[in-house]
Amino acid sequence: MTTRGQRTRATYEDYLNTPEGERYELRDGELVMAPSPNTMHQALTIELSTALHTFVKEHALGRVFVAPFDVVLWEGDEANVVQPDLLFVSAARLDIITEANVQGAPDLVVEILSPSTESVDRGNKRDLYARHGVGEYWLVDPEARTVTVLMLGETGYETAGTYEPGQALTAPTLDGLTIDVGEVFP
Repeated sequence: MTTRGQRTRATYEDYLNTPEGERYELRDGELVMAPSPNTMHQALTIELSTALHTFVKEHALGRVFVAPFDVVLWEGDEANVVQPDLLFVSAARLDIITEANVQGAPDLVVEILSPSTESVDRGNKRDLYARHGVGEYWLVDPEARTVTVLMLGETGYETAGTYEPGQALTAPTLDGLTIDVGEVFP
C-alpha cells in the first residue's frame, strides 16, 4: 500500500512499457529519461567503438555493443536497466546476451561523461556496476580530454590509469589492446 508522500517504485514491466523511441533507464526503482548525446559524445562513441570492435573481432574475444542497448542487472526480483555508451561481453560469457538485451554484468562498460550525466556516471552508475561485478569501467571525460580506466577490486573500483592525448590507453580486460588517446578526441 502506498501512502501519501511515498513514491511507487517502477518495475521492469513499467520499463518495458515506456514509449518506443525514447531512451529510458531504470535505476533503483526510478524511470529516468536519458538525454540525446551531443556531437562530441557521438564522435567519441564512434572512435572508441571502432577501436574496441576491431580489436575484439580480430581476436574473437566476444561482442561489443553501443547504446542504446539495455543491460539488465537484477537484485532479487527488482531490475536496474541501464544503457552504457559502450559495453563488451567476453566470449566466455556470451550466454548473458539475449535477442533483446544483456542479462547481467558486461566485462567492460564505457560511459562518456556529459554535463547532464556526469554525476550519475561517477556516482549511481559506478556503484551499480561495482555491485553487479562489472570488472572494468571507463570514464571518458570530453572536457578534460581523458579516459580513466577503473578496475573492480575488493572494496570497489580502483584507478588502473588515466590517459590523455599523447598516451596509449591499455585495457586490462582486453590484453593487447592499445588506443592512441589523441586519435580518440577530435
